[in-house]
Amino acid sequence: MEQIEEKCVLVLHEALPLGVAANTAAILGVTLGKQCPHIAGPAVADAGGCEHLGIVQIPIPVLRASGERLHQLRQALYQQEYGDLTVVDFQDLAQSCHTYDQYILRMAGTPGSALHYFGLALCGDKRKVNRLTGSLPLLR
Repeated sequence: MEQIEEKCVLVLHEALPLGVAANTAAILGVTLGKQCPHIAGPAVADAGGCEHLGIVQIPIPVLRASGERLHQLRQALYQQEYGDLTVVDFQDLAQSCHTYDQYILRMAGTPGSALHYFGLALCGDKRKVNRLTGSLPLLR
């Protein structure tokens, strides 16, 4: 049986200001960690015996894309063929809400076509993740 390799990536809107990009990456990372806890390794100890919590065991490249490309990517991820990938999105609607209850209420009344994505996180089958994001450049 062929072993499926896993890959995780973050894709951020290329025009985000630095602070918003960092916030978006943090939000995506926290949610991705909750959904895929197996990507974090166990705690480690340094030579002095001090413990350091485990970090990710696989690289997570941070890529960039235009707003239009992010929207297209998000729509592609709704296809059945990608249903086994873990997908986290963060958009303008979420960023503008002050409480989670407000987010829930506003999202329920907003069509997906009206969302402007700040970023996406994808994790799962390496071939599928590469097929969707392999041509995207690194965020620099």
